Amino acid sequence: MIDYIKGVITQVTPTFVVVETSGTGYFINISLTTFSKLENKTDVKILVHEVIREDAHLLYGFADPQEREIFRHLISVTGVGASTARMMLSSLNPSEIEHAIIGSDVNILKSIKGIGLKTAQRIIVDLREKLGKQAGGGEIFAPADNTNREEALSALVMLGFAKSAVTKVLDKIVREEKNLTVEDMIKKALKNL
Repeated sequence: MIDYIKGVITQVTPTFVVVETSGTGYFINISLTTFSKLENKTDVKILVHEVIREDAHLLYGFADPQEREIFRHLISVTGVGASTARMMLSSLNPSEIEHAIIGSDVNILKSIKGIGLKTAQRIIVDLREKLGKQAGGGEIFAPADNTNREEALSALVMLGFAKSAVTKVLDKIVREEKNLTVEDMIKKALKNL
């Protein structure tokens, strides 16, 4: 497995870069995030993820370790291939993707071309805990009192309120005030519904 390629850029576009090293030119697929970091550079060390298929050996390149790590997490999700992960990293930077996943923000992920509701939800379910543990140094980093929020959501839906309306109100409440009890969340939500 190739970890990185160090050499001279002979061609760079928003979707790929050709890096020559020891007389061999490597065609490496890149995201717009990496492209912006490679512009106006000649010598480069590019981190690589190698994808070997029956019909092709593909290289995906990254300017920094965080982007490669997010890419590897994304392609571990069923239904998310290397091209989709590259599209995501071209639409949002690695930190934005990580925050969207940890914060369970389906809408940000859905805004990316090629990502539908089911795929966005699957990405969040599969990666939220993994990325949360990395971000929190062993502890899961998720929106405060996520369990309380879910209980409040369930209670308000049982009272007859529309789930989508309740979700928006609760998300706003949780963003404004952390560490609320279920009862406090319900009371505040009732005032806004």
